[in-house]
Amino acid sequence: MTTPAYLISIILATLYGAVFHLYKGGDASRILLYVVSSWMGFIIGHNVSQIVGASIYSIGPLNAGMASLGSGLALVLAHWLAKHNRAD
Repeated sequence: MTTPAYLISIILATLYGAVFHLYKGGDASRILLYVVSSWMGFIIGHNVSQIVGASIYSIGPLNAGMASLGSGLALVLAHWLAKHNRAD
């Protein structure tokens, strides 16, 4: 991947995590959880799309569609795990 593709990846994944935090709410630890899980999901989604050979929406060498799907799944999973891990 090229440097611009890395920058777009970081910007998109961070934006997804921040918007998800705005939607679900929480404290500073939650935004950190959401941003990091969004980054991880974005990377995993992109790599899976390369392995499988699927491409939904490509921006140069970046498979942004599959990476966004991976990011979304990771965010939902992180929210679900954090919600069920809470000791109320």
